[in-house]
Amino acid sequence: MSLYLPELIHPVHHFAYRTIDFSRQVAVMGIINRTPDSFYDGGATFALDAAVGAALRAVAEGAQWLDIGGVPFAPGPELPWQEEAERVVPVIRAIRESTDAVISADTFQPRVAAAAIEAGADVINDTTGISHPDLARVVADTGVHLVITHSLARPRTVYPRPAYTDVTTEVSRFLQDKVELADGLGVDGAKIIIDPGHDLNKNTLHTLELTRRLDEIAALGYPVLAAVSNKDFIGETLDQPKTERLPGSLAAATICLMNGARILRMHHVAESVSAARLFEAAAGWREPAYLRHNMGDANEPSRVPGR
Repeated sequence: MSLYLPELIHPVHHFAYRTIDFSRQVAVMGIINRTPDSFYDGGATFALDAAVGAALRAVAEGAQWLDIGGVPFAPGPELPWQEEAERVVPVIRAIRESTDAVISADTFQPRVAAAAIEAGADVINDTTGISHPDLARVVADTGVHLVITHSLARPRTVYPRPAYTDVTTEVSRFLQDKVELADGLGVDGAKIIIDPGHDLNKNTLHTLELTRRLDEIAALGYPVLAAVSNKDFIGETLDQPKTERLPGSLAAATICLMNGARILRMHHVAESVSAARLFEAAAGWREPAYLRHNMGDANEPSRVPGR
């Protein structure tokens, strides 16, 4: 597989406190779920102190971006927007005082988005593909970034047996249409990020094909976010529970990077940062931390015991 370097319409993105050049940088997004029933940790960061602590640890491990969510994507009863805001706003406010990292609020509710932005969020991560047009208007009025994600179902509803004639072509068309919708609602194209929605209303075969053909999504010209961490397509492919999916998650993330993704949404931050930095070095964007191996007049002895 060769390295695909997409031609980005707006390679340099200016966030509230950071600037990221997606033509030469990969951003690792740490996941902070303030929900009692989150997909991965089952509520381990539901308490406010636990959520804030997890966010700051992610920054210490190298995350340039923190994604704060108060409602899981999975089907379930609708949460009143006030309750969702009560979950995410205190976390955003607390970590905004301690870090200049990019902060996104994972929400599809316009009023939650507005409250999160007021608290310090500089991105709204909408996993429902602008199911509420007013959300895009909130983004436009405040000048923050918007992540547009492919998903077919109404928010938090079941979408049984999703079917596609050509999943990558259809996801690409959906995202292009939603970018045009966002543009029509006043969102600045220089602040749009797209996400093909790994596993969202897709079966494992769909998601594997999307991963293999992610370059076709990246060719739209907007930075691509790959949310692959510990997902079911990894578990089904490798026959592994969530607790054993880190190697598969890193492999999927690397495939996505090689196909043009520039943002990784990951649970294991330190490991993901190492993978991203090695990719940047292999792409010629980053110098190694140091050069010693085979650089002197004599080779250093092997540091591997027994060799």
